[in-house]
Amino acid sequence: MAGLLGKGNKRAVVKHPGQCAVTGPFGGKRNARKCSVQCCRPSRNSPPVPTLRGWKFLMKYTWHLAGRTDCIEHRKSGKRWAFSLAILLSVLTVAVEPGRVAPAAVKLRNICRVAGQEDLTLQGLGLVTGLKGTGDGPSALPTIRALATAMELMGNPVGTNLSAELRDAKNVALVVVTARVPPTGARRGDRLSCYVSAISAKSLAGGRLFLTPLTGPIPSRNPMVVALAEGPITLDSPDNLTSGRIFEGCRLIHDVAMPVAPEGRITLLLHNNYAGFHVAQEVANAINAELAIINNNQPLARALDQVAIEVLVPAVYRDDPVNFLSQVLEVEIIEPQLGPAVVIHERSGTIVLGGEVEIGPVVVTHKNMVIEAGPNAGIPGFAAVDSRQSQNPRLKGLVEALNAVRVPPEDIVDIIKAIDRQGKLYGRLIIE
Repeated sequence: MAGLLGKGNKRAVVKHPGQCAVTGPFGGKRNARKCSVQCCRPSRNSPPVPTLRGWKFLMKYTWHLAGRTDCIEHRKSGKRWAFSLAILLSVLTVAVEPGRVAPAAVKLRNICRVAGQEDLTLQGLGLVTGLKGTGDGPSALPTIRALATAMELMGNPVGTNLSAELRDAKNVALVVVTARVPPTGARRGDRLSCYVSAISAKSLAGGRLFLTPLTGPIPSRNPMVVALAEGPITLDSPDNLTSGRIFEGCRLIHDVAMPVAPEGRITLLLHNNYAGFHVAQEVANAINAELAIINNNQPLARALDQVAIEVLVPAVYRDDPVNFLSQVLEVEIIEPQLGPAVVIHERSGTIVLGGEVEIGPVVVTHKNMVIEAGPNAGIPGFAAVDSRQSQNPRLKGLVEALNAVRVPPEDIVDIIKAIDRQGKLYGRLIIE
């Protein structure tokens, strides 16, 4: 104790302006009179501040000082302060104690989407005019027929001999026009960017899309026109002259609304990274635990498979399914633990993998290399993967061994694919 509190073992009595005798840690004079607020000011003769070697000792020392004073107000306030300090430090100890990290919660809107809320592609065939002799030419009969139809609709019909009358039409081209409606849908009058691709023209540079009707993605004999597209074309790149885009060149003439709860039911679809029977059932259980009370404690959700969860819209929300859906998507579950996976970006040669991805015993021959993973690894001439630390070797060790001998990234990607095709990659392989 002396080492912690200072030198010596003498009693210490500290006189305060309020004439209250406050004892030091080893006893002292007593005085039963109450003190003023000035009593709390430190004195030059006060005992040295203890060295903090642990919060438990600090609590004991504080409680000791509070109990050794003869000042009634000082004693009560000191004990209250010591008790508050004990609670605070106990909470901090639990908060920072290793191994007690609370599992993270995730909202359903972050791991799934609503069925029916997907992108929608509008499409149509159109004509691009104003080309500098790089159009389809008079030999392209579909282009000539489309041009003749457009001229007829504009009050300038063409005779029966189309090829002869339109033989000089070299500045027009037949193109495919597409526009993407976002998952949130679109309303009449909204404008979207559209994309134009040539069918046989050599270049669309300087061209302008003639007014083109766009229909839904499903072909039919009598398609409904949803939007109209037109405008000047901006090429995607100088190296690609046959495709381009028109910024906000598509105008909707009908609403495109995405269904929310057809037939009074909502279907949630888990993202690919979270798909699984266990996760789907956990989502259904969480929805029932959180929202079943508004359905007379009857279950609302059930897992259909490893991806889809069907949720019944309760009667009280039948006329307001959007409100109910917003509550469903805010339900939280413990963040699912994703299984081991390997993500490969083929274009850049980037490989992203977790340290827990394992591979089974396998021998891979690639070009002038032979890679062996298993108990017999280590034969001269082989690139060995040590498996002694685990029942199965880790893919991380294989990649590190290949990098050590300077194997190109594209070869490493091919080796990982070969191991996966053999069924020896114990994890999901995601190619992007």
